[in-house]
Formats: sequence, C-alpha cells, structure tokens
Amino acid sequence: MARLIHTLAALAVLGLAAGCADGPGTGRTPGTGGASQRTEAGARSPFWVDPAGPAARQIEVWRRQGRTADAALLRRIADRPVALWPAGEDPGPAVRAATAAAAREGRTALFVAYDIPHRDCGQHSAGGAPDADAYRRWIGRFADALGDGRALVVLEPDAVAHMVDGCTPAEYHEERERLLGEAVVRLKRRPRTTVYLDAGNPSWIPDSERLVGPLERAGIAHADGFSLNVSNFQTDAASRQYGLGLSGRLGGKHFVVDTSRNGNGPLEGVWCNPPGRALGTPPTTATGEPLLDAYLWIKRPGESDGECGGGPAAGRWWPEYALELTRGSAR
Repeated sequence: MARLIHTLAALAVLGLAAGCADGPGTGRTPGTGGASQRTEAGARSPFWVDPAGPAARQIEVWRRQGRTADAALLRRIADRPVALWPAGEDPGPAVRAATAAAAREGRTALFVAYDIPHRDCGQHSAGGAPDADAYRRWIGRFADALGDGRALVVLEPDAVAHMVDGCTPAEYHEERERLLGEAVVRLKRRPRTTVYLDAGNPSWIPDSERLVGPLERAGIAHADGFSLNVSNFQTDAASRQYGLGLSGRLGGKHFVVDTSRNGNGPLEGVWCNPPGRALGTPPTTATGEPLLDAYLWIKRPGESDGECGGGPAAGRWWPEYALELTRGSAR
C-alpha cells in the first residue's frame, strides 16, 4: 500500500489536472491509508477512492500543524470517490495506475477525458491537444490504459455545449464532432468501460433541444449516456428534470450528474469559485430514477475553477476553498 500511495501521489503531481471553462453557467475543468480507514459511506461505494488524493495529503499536513478539526472536516472529501483528470501528452500511466488500484478493490475507477483541441475557447483552461491527430493519439493511450478494468469515463466537459453557445468557432465544429464520435467508439472497445458524453448544465443551454443535433453528430448513440452539471452548482432536482427532458429527446439515453459542489445550489451570476458553496450528494448509484445512473463527484472538490475570487490557476488544489465546501455541507 505504501508503494501504491507513493506512485499515485507522484502521478498526481506530474499529470492530474482539472480545468475550468468560462461561459454562461459553466465552470471547469480527481483518504489517507487503505479502505479500512475510510468512512462508512466511502466503504459502501462501488467507486474507487484515491488514497493519495490532494485532500488526503492536506489532512496529513494539517494534522502535523495541529489543525485537527479542519483535518477531520476534510475527510468529507478524502474518503469519497472523486474523478481523476489525467493530463499531459500521455495519460496512460495515471489511468493505468488508477484502474489497477480499483481492480484490486473490486471497484470502478472514475475518469474525465479532457484534451479536445481548442478547449475552453482560449479562457481559464485553454489548451488541449494541438491538433486532431494529437488528440487521436491521446485518447488512444487513454483507452489502452483502461485495459479490462471497470471504469466510468466522462468525455470532454463543455465540448458540445461550447459549440451550441457559439463560444467555439464554427470552423472547428465538424472536426470536434468527428473527434468526439471517434473517442466514444475508441473508449467503448474496452469491455468494462462506460462512457458519458458531456452535455453542459441546465442554466447554460436552457433549451435542451439545441443540444440534440450536436450530441447525435458527436456519437451519443454509441455512448452509454451523457453527463450534466460538471464543475457547476445546479441542484439535483434541476439537473434531474433537465436530464429527463434531454433523455426523452435522445431516445431514452441514461445520464449522470456531478454533485461535487452543489449542496447550496448556484450563486447567481458567479460560476468561478463562488463563495458559500457546499459539497453535494455523495457519489452513489442509488438515485431513485432509472435513467439517472449515478450522482458523481466529477469536479474535484477543492480544486480551483481559475484565477478568480482569489483562486489559483484552474485545476490547482486550494485547501481553504475545500474547507469552505466541507463546512457548508456540515451545517
């Protein structure tokens, strides 16, 4: 276990990132010890908990500093499964390490594939693969590293919605839809991988009919479903209602919802590091709605949306914001 923790911590430093997209209603862009030290909620989860995530490492720092109460609160993040966002030219090592660790525990690893060219319209999380061929290589390495392990992949947050809202220039749309469709097919070659193509959130594209054509051209038919509310703060009820409506327009496709920071709902007009937010529903497949496959923590709680509200760069760990989220959920 010590070797595993060291390996995953190194991977986190070298390549795991969560970004942040700038647009109406959007935001971007995953425990210490082994399973025996996790909370009861984490122990029951079908999803793997990274034992060397940033919250777990922060707990150890605060314990050494005597901040024991704050460290205890942070277990609300450290002991729960959070998606990994592998970064860099080769996501393979991070993906391979996580799927192997999850397999040893008989659990499912959670991932976000986030490297589409022209990502985030040049804003907080600008970047991604330099061109189409580079993206194909990247997603191929990602898929190969999944192997035969159980994995759930959220594919390219914001990529479709940014085409719909006009943020992504029209000359990139055809290529993006083609790349997304190819990515779905490539990932679905893995025998135990489920794929959810991102569809934004209810406040971003209020009329879900506008998403149907782009999602269809981007390969939603071959995916297991779509994801909603990634890195955003819309309530469970709003996301569920929106998801059911979009599902009806897509022939009954299933969906998942990011509940990592929506415990207090959205703050009007602020999507980037809004104050006063709280952790939402812990990750679970017990949603009470047949078409809603899971509530997940896709955005990594405590990682910044961008350099706004006093935050560090997008995807950087921000311990005091993480603590604020846990305090909000403790009330």
